[in-house]
Amino acid sequence: MFPELKDTDAAAADRVAALLDTPGKLGVAFSGGVDSSVLLALAARALGEDRVIAVLGVSPSLADDERSAAHRVADRLGVRVVEVHTREGDLPAYRANGPDRCFHCKNELFTRISARTAAEHGITALAYGENADDVLRPDRPGSRAAALHGVLRPLADAGLDKTAVRRIATALGLPCADKPAAPCLASRIPHFSEVTPHKLAQIERAERALRELGFTDCRVRHHGETARIEIPVDELPLLAGGLRERALAAVREAGFTTVTADLEGIRSGAFTLPLVGVRHG
Repeated sequence: MFPELKDTDAAAADRVAALLDTPGKLGVAFSGGVDSSVLLALAARALGEDRVIAVLGVSPSLADDERSAAHRVADRLGVRVVEVHTREGDLPAYRANGPDRCFHCKNELFTRISARTAAEHGITALAYGENADDVLRPDRPGSRAAALHGVLRPLADAGLDKTAVRRIATALGLPCADKPAAPCLASRIPHFSEVTPHKLAQIERAERALRELGFTDCRVRHHGETARIEIPVDELPLLAGGLRERALAAVREAGFTTVTADLEGIRSGAFTLPLVGVRHG
């Protein structure tokens, strides 16, 4: 079911395969995003679908649309999905929403997998989809949790950057190949503003409404009663034009009073990078 990869991508896939050698089953911490989907595909290609399990962490920070999309990718690959319900929202350090929030989230996921899921499903090794570009970023505290739990990062160790990962996703025909990055819903809440299920639900509802209006990507940043919309810069004229009233109504229906648009468009790490830069500068 897997097409042949060419040249450097085939060599990269071979390097990933060598890093995934495990006597039992491999668990892949799976979100349905491009990175974890490529890792899942390459693992199934190397080990066989029966020796790979996609482990999907489920909590209020995962949008229902993302959960469904993850299952579709795994079904396409013929890999079983095991859902692990995490309770990071019970952790004061996670709710406090400091720049290390992702550490507490990933640590909760990896702890729950290690404590029960691995034994139940015969998982002898766990991998996640960090790529070579992620390693260079200072705003990825989740990688510290992965190291703490001995989680493999084969894409990064094989030297695959974001461009290579996208290229392989396209070559393998993955349905998420062109999918925009989709960080968890909590990333829309400014640091040191508490993460709550109510805020996460507001964000999810507003973002779903904007996607239904036709925007290809979006972030709804939660500033109390104010929603700050980020969309691709080339789609800003749509927001300012014919879709303005419908977008305004949709976001207000999600529970916001004031709606603004960020003229810089979508920015990865918009809340975390400035704080990390100050701390490490």
